[in-house]
Amino acid sequence: MKRNYRYLVLLLLLASASCSFTTKTFSNPDKDKLLIQVITYVLERGHFDPKALDDNFSEEVYTNYLTAIDPLKRYFYESDIKEFEKYKDNIDDQLKEYDITFFNITHERLLQRMEESKVLYKSILNEPFDYSVDEEFNVDYEKKSYVNSKKEMRNRWRQQLKFSTISNYDDLKGEEKLKKDEDSKYKVMSDKEMEKESREATLKSIDNYYTDYIDDLERNDWFTMYVNAVVEGFDPHTFYFAPEDKDRFDEQMSGKLEGIGARLQKKMDNVKIMELISGGPAWRGKELEVGDAILKVRQEDEKEAVNIVGMRLDDAIKFIKGPKGTTVFLTVKKVDGTTKEISIVRDIVELEETYAKSSIVTKENIKYGIINLPKFYVDFEDYNSRNAASDIKIEIDRLKEAGMEGLVLDLRNNGGGSLQTVVDMAGLFIKDGPVVQVRSTGEPKEILRDKDESIEWDGPLVILVNELSASASEILAAAMQDYKRGIIIGSKQTYGKGTVQNVLDLNRMVRNNSNGDLGALKLTTQKFYRINGGSTQLEGVKSDVVVPDRYSFIDIGEKDQENPLPWDKIEAADYTLWNGYFDYDSTINKSKERMSNNAQLNLIAENAKWIKLKMDENTFNLNYKKYKEKLTLNEDEAKRFEQISDYKSNLTYSSLPYEEALFAKDSTLKEKRDRWHENLTQDVYVEEAVNVLEDLKMSYSMKKVAAAETLKSDYKTQSTASSSSSNK
Repeated sequence: MKRNYRYLVLLLLLASASCSFTTKTFSNPDKDKLLIQVITYVLERGHFDPKALDDNFSEEVYTNYLTAIDPLKRYFYESDIKEFEKYKDNIDDQLKEYDITFFNITHERLLQRMEESKVLYKSILNEPFDYSVDEEFNVDYEKKSYVNSKKEMRNRWRQQLKFSTISNYDDLKGEEKLKKDEDSKYKVMSDKEMEKESREATLKSIDNYYTDYIDDLERNDWFTMYVNAVVEGFDPHTFYFAPEDKDRFDEQMSGKLEGIGARLQKKMDNVKIMELISGGPAWRGKELEVGDAILKVRQEDEKEAVNIVGMRLDDAIKFIKGPKGTTVFLTVKKVDGTTKEISIVRDIVELEETYAKSSIVTKENIKYGIINLPKFYVDFEDYNSRNAASDIKIEIDRLKEAGMEGLVLDLRNNGGGSLQTVVDMAGLFIKDGPVVQVRSTGEPKEILRDKDESIEWDGPLVILVNELSASASEILAAAMQDYKRGIIIGSKQTYGKGTVQNVLDLNRMVRNNSNGDLGALKLTTQKFYRINGGSTQLEGVKSDVVVPDRYSFIDIGEKDQENPLPWDKIEAADYTLWNGYFDYDSTINKSKERMSNNAQLNLIAENAKWIKLKMDENTFNLNYKKYKEKLTLNEDEAKRFEQISDYKSNLTYSSLPYEEALFAKDSTLKEKRDRWHENLTQDVYVEEAVNVLEDLKMSYSMKKVAAAETLKSDYKTQSTASSSSSNK
């Protein structure tokens, strides 16, 4: 593996790092003000392209923050906004003075308006909706104005709740019809009864939203939203992590956590088991079940258990999680209604869905391999432990042992991760050379190279991408494209994130901090560039073979975000094209021709356009007759796309032997792999990737033969010339 990168310590995409800001002393005793002081200091001195804290910046923060806390404009009145507007161009001045007056005023008013909304929605849902009234409801909240009176506010809530309830009402009508069709003696509910039941369902849903989410938010949660309205004004990827959020981020990036191995959710004041993570201690213990409610938690060194009913989910999780090897005692209410105490020894839990997985793909008795990589994961505390690059190497070796003759690397929906892992991973496919260029403000560029001449896979390679392939995914795809080492199949372009972030522990900025955990700041510090000099920022990586997908007409890339950094270009690095015998140009042309005539892809393109059309519809009728007519029309239109999910390729998929051995002990893993393989058989993109591998393999053989014939001919010519010379 390629690990000899001294300069990579500070060049991890989304990696834990510490910036060197040692000239400032922070002493503000108020935690919120201290946080503002530290963050503004870091942003102004550490950001790749720092913004001026001026009136324009202030207005942007003002708008984004109010949108974040009241996106549906159902809490604040126009009178509130007029009161807030005096701070519109003053937030920059407050930030410089570590003043949080704007936040305090808006937060206090928001809590007041939310309490008023609880009374309002319950009052509205206590009265029947009249679905015979012809009225329209527009869901384009961005263009809506704030209401001027309590009457207008009530009407806004009424329309929103009616819009939610009419869907419940229609579902109930459909269910009643099915019951009647199955049993002619069944007595169908009256419209009045169905209207009442659908309202009760909406009431329960809104109650749960307030009880399990809104009421759990504390002042620091709202303040985090305010801080992020500030930091995201610099660019879309600069982000503040509150302490709990930083822990979750680390778990997502490493794919590991310490605890019992269960996914939890709060439902009506109860912490419930939603999923047992395969292989984790709770799963191994076989006593906890999905649906169980945890009532109390006791640590191994405690006599009294802590009651967690009604507790914030984040707070409850703090009691349940803990270091490997410690025991936690859970008092649970079982799904059958009984109550019992269960002891679980905590352990390291690996989140299997984080990691790379592979499968053998068979076409006409020839075996190919596919590796799906969800993210470029890494353990920031120990790079030499499990990471994406080392796992991909292992999977390649396993696939080679199984007889793989071509490899598909699936990076669709892969949002990126560690920069070091992508440099190491690129080295698995090339002899050596530059992989990516990195530039900091005011400093010369750095070229990150693969220095290991060994190659793990030198055979045909296809990389699958889409609009959600970002960051590290784009680095790998771009490098393989620039070297002409692999063929990229996917969307017109990838996401377009060409920036590097470091995660700074803010607690390291303050000596003798007695104000509690300050959290961390993910900060954009650099931009990366392809080895050909071009940036992937905004433009992404353009596929060699462009194929439509569901995202083709939806604005979801970097260029569609707020405050993205611009595209630019630097000098190309010195690199040599891959010297294999693959005929990339003819293979790409063959694939393009196949794709243009592929009925499944043409249907997917039509579906993508239709989805975009439906997404752009903002106005809905709340008259049930007209609502149903439009719904029926949409359902009829959608029927022509049903055959997309009926598609089946002629490829077969099978797990590798090591996984087959695991299935005997882990039926959940087998179920996940069976589901993945079933989805792959319907995946036209993977099917085409295998076709491309087949063409590359064929072109390799033909060019190899041609090269051999040329060599043979040259040898004969040289021999003849030599013989003639001798005769003379």
